[in-house]
Amino acid sequence: MPFWPSPISTRDVAGSGVRPAWPTAHGGRVWWTEDRPDEGGRTTIMCRAADGTYRELLPAPWNARTRVHEYGGRPYTVTPAGEVVFANLKDQRLYVLGDNGEPKPLTPEGCRYADLLVHDGQVWCVRERHAEDGKVTRAIVSIPLESGEIREWATGCDFYASPTVSPDGRHLAYVCWNHPSMPWNGTELRVTPLGSGGSWTVKGGPAESVLAPAWRDDSRLYLISDRSGWWNLYEVGLHGDGARALHPAEEEFAPPPWQLGGRPYAVLGDGRLAVLHGRGDLRLGVLDPASGTLADLDVPYSGWDGALAADGASVTGVGYAATTPRSIVTVDTASGTAGPLRQDVGRLPDPAYLPVPRAVRVPAREEVHAFLYPPYGPAVEGGVPPYVIFVHGGPTAHSGTALDLEKAFLTSRGIGVLDVNYGGSTGYGRAYRERLKGQWGLVDVADTIAAAEWLAAEGLADPARIAVRGGSAGGWTVMAACCRSGVFAAGVSYYGVSALAPLVAHTHDFESRYVEWLVGDSRVYADREPLALAGGITCPMLLLQGLDDPVVPPEQSEAFADALSERGVPCTYLAFEGEAHGFRRAETRTAALAAELAFYQQIFA
Repeated sequence: MPFWPSPISTRDVAGSGVRPAWPTAHGGRVWWTEDRPDEGGRTTIMCRAADGTYRELLPAPWNARTRVHEYGGRPYTVTPAGEVVFANLKDQRLYVLGDNGEPKPLTPEGCRYADLLVHDGQVWCVRERHAEDGKVTRAIVSIPLESGEIREWATGCDFYASPTVSPDGRHLAYVCWNHPSMPWNGTELRVTPLGSGGSWTVKGGPAESVLAPAWRDDSRLYLISDRSGWWNLYEVGLHGDGARALHPAEEEFAPPPWQLGGRPYAVLGDGRLAVLHGRGDLRLGVLDPASGTLADLDVPYSGWDGALAADGASVTGVGYAATTPRSIVTVDTASGTAGPLRQDVGRLPDPAYLPVPRAVRVPAREEVHAFLYPPYGPAVEGGVPPYVIFVHGGPTAHSGTALDLEKAFLTSRGIGVLDVNYGGSTGYGRAYRERLKGQWGLVDVADTIAAAEWLAAEGLADPARIAVRGGSAGGWTVMAACCRSGVFAAGVSYYGVSALAPLVAHTHDFESRYVEWLVGDSRVYADREPLALAGGITCPMLLLQGLDDPVVPPEQSEAFADALSERGVPCTYLAFEGEAHGFRRAETRTAALAAELAFYQQIFA
């Protein structure tokens, strides 16, 4: 079957990823980060002034990215005077960007910094230190903008996040946790006096995920907790007294904190809260903490990333919809008007070529959430189409409905897409998230296979032409599913995990104990990992890998490619120099997508 003609090229998809993110707003100005795919994938900082003019603050080769936890997060903050403090990728030092546009170093080399905020002339942040013996330690520190002299305030835990200083400057609140927990498993909200005395735990523990504290006033805090089974918003006293849910609901009020610096709610000028909430995609609303009333804002964005910034009555975030790319958007909560400032995609194709997803539930051992994107284009032939099942990474993550030109690239050519939120995904409560506890390589794989079988049984897809693709943890699921089932015609893995023992031995500190929760004892590794199951695979595979990946080292893809080659299974392995965990360069993304399309053309012929 020849593919349909499509106006969406590989270059269109590769050039679309400016990834606007991490907005900050005050005094009528808005700052955010965005990538430059044509400049090696570096990240710059943008500013829209109160008069509506735009300015790029960081020229090449400056690159605003932090490597704390390797996944990084918000790489900058803004002082009350409008100066930008940012982490530079190359040396991980903090720099202060003054009005003259020349960055000045604030910290020495040797450490990494993230989750930055400025209070009373000091930068407060998470510092990560890597010793020569490989040991990694973290602390909450303050750094005066004038002297750069670093002072530690919280130490001893394996991980820290979300430092925030009370309005009167007397207390520091923050989130912390220890191995083997991940932040969606169990964390604590602690408070440390900035005068004298020891810290104490306000809320949280090994079975409660507490996130994103913010001060209501000098003696009370807002926080997000999943103690009810859902990440809901609470108010609590300084010592843990008087805790109350502001709007109890079987909805999530935050996404999983894979990166530092997320702010899933923001305090407006009148004391109300701009919040995100929902199942799956998160909607934007305004919550009155006194009455508990929550009203959604009538804006043309069906979902929002977990990063909000308030400035008086306005809130700025990253909104999206099925036919609207991720965009920096400022919403006036008084009038409801929404003004987009920057889009991820500079030039959109004809809307006729953009797929609109349909939420479906796939019958499996337990019902599985997914989004169906049927192939569509103007004046095209019919017939039962091929499909590609998308498997997200994480695995504690979620696939939403934001416009994705990778999906449109396929659906506009006659290839359908089913995006699966297998058991263990976020967005549907803690119980759904914990379906994967001890079951990675089983539940995710079974749900993905069930999704393929459902497509065929419903007559939506040609049963002989169903492929599966995913990245990172999604690559693990792709390889394992192809090993365990003959339902797939092909598999595509981007920097996927194939073997657990070397991953545990060599991956970065943040996820070094994650496998304990996902799988359990090492004695079951051989029953789960794709490399040990490679004898069961018969379908062709395409493996793509960045050679500088610190999260899933290249040896993972190389070992699986070698195992398939030894068994005579068709396998193409493509490695890209200068790429890490997630491809950023336009030339890499173009080459990878072109290879993937050629692979499908061969398989689906």
